[in-house]
Amino acid sequence: MHHLREMISAHPDVRGDTNDALIRCVEECYACAQSCTSCADACLAEDMVADLRQCIRLNLDCADICLASGSVGTRRTGSNEQVIVATLEACAQACARCAEECERHAGMHEHCRICAETCRRCEQACRDAAQSVTAGSDSGIQH
Repeated sequence: MHHLREMISAHPDVRGDTNDALIRCVEECYACAQSCTSCADACLAEDMVADLRQCIRLNLDCADICLASGSVGTRRTGSNEQVIVATLEACAQACARCAEECERHAGMHEHCRICAETCRRCEQACRDAAQSVTAGSDSGIQH
């Protein structure tokens, strides 16, 4: 997804000085939202759907939070570091919870295994990005 880095780099408030951790996080958030949406849909198609209710719930919550986090993390006009960090921390938590639940079903459902891996990558990317914003080493966001 080089187009995201290219797009953010072209922003007048960024002028080529991008935060790579945050860009990676945005990419992971959108990938995770897709994975969670797909996993929820696959869970609905399983014969044992009643046993997957919690998994479906956490998939859908995670997908929504990932989409919101991706959007908030993409914006560069003005500043809103506290909200960015809070959103990324919430996203990391949602990803961790969803990954835990998907891991419980991963032995039986391949879609849950794949989703859990995607959630773990997104969780780490959100933690890294939140730390980069908090540490003040965040290039590409106006302070």
